[in-house]
Amino acid sequence: MPKPIADKRREFRALHERGCFVIPNPWNAGSAKYLAGMGFKALATTSAGFAHSQGFSDGAMTLTAMLDHARELAEATSLPVNVDFENGFAHEPDKVAENVRLCVDTGIAGLSIEDYRNDGTENLYDFDLAVARVKAARAAIDKSGSDVLLTGRAEGFLHGKPDLDDAIKRLKAFSDAGADCLYVPGIKTREQIEAVVKAVSPKPVNFLNAMPLGFTVKDLDAMGVRRISIGGTLSRVAMTAFIKAAREIAEKGSFEGFAGTLPNAELNKFFDEFKP
Repeated sequence: MPKPIADKRREFRALHERGCFVIPNPWNAGSAKYLAGMGFKALATTSAGFAHSQGFSDGAMTLTAMLDHARELAEATSLPVNVDFENGFAHEPDKVAENVRLCVDTGIAGLSIEDYRNDGTENLYDFDLAVARVKAARAAIDKSGSDVLLTGRAEGFLHGKPDLDDAIKRLKAFSDAGADCLYVPGIKTREQIEAVVKAVSPKPVNFLNAMPLGFTVKDLDAMGVRRISIGGTLSRVAMTAFIKAAREIAEKGSFEGFAGTLPNAELNKFFDEFKP
C-alpha cells in the first residue's frame, strides 16, 4: 500500500530538524528506486539530469513535463521527494503561485524557488521581485493546506554574480518571506558555507556538493549543513560512462567499454524485489 503523502511530507520536514542528510538526485523512476534501495531517506529531482535525459539543455523543459516528472518520482518510491522547481516556470508572483499549487498536487514533499530568471541571460530577479516570488510560493503552499517544505535559492554564484553578501541578504529575505530551507548553489569553501549557516540560523541550509571538494558528510555536518544535495552529478556520471563506451565503438570499433557493467540478472533481481 502506498505511503500517504502527508506522512512523506512529515518525514521530510523532520529530516531538516536535526543532524545532516544526503538527498541524492535521480533522473527517472529506475534511478529513484535504486537510490531508495540503498537506504537514502529522501530524494530530489535534478532539472539538469531530467532535461538531459530527454534530449534538452538544463532549463528548457516545460512546466507540464516537469510536473509529470515530479509525479513519476513521487510515485516511484515511498520516500519524500523535493522538486527543483527552477524559477517556478513564471516571472510574476501570481503565476508562480499558480504553478506551485500544481506542483504541490503531484504529491511531492518539498520544492525550491530560485532567483535566476532563466530567460536566456545570466540575470537574477531584482531583489524585491525575488522576495515577492518566494512569498507567493509560500502563500500558495499554505493555501493548499499541505505541509510542503519550501526552499529559497540564491543563484548568483552560478550565474556570474558570486557575491556572498548579496546572496546572504537574499536568503535572509527569503527566510522572512516564508522559506523553510535556504540554499546558495555554487559556494565551495568552508568559510562560505559557515557564513551562510550562521546568517540564516536556525533555518536549515542545503549545500550542493556536485564535485570533489574534499568534504565528507561528517565535515559538512560539523559546519552546520543540514541537507546535502548533489544536483545532476549522478546523471552525468551515468552519461559519462555511456558516452565513453559509445565513443570507443564509434572511433575504435572496440567494445572494451562494456567491461565491469552490471549484469541484467542483477538489475532484474533488484527491480523484481523492490518494494516501494
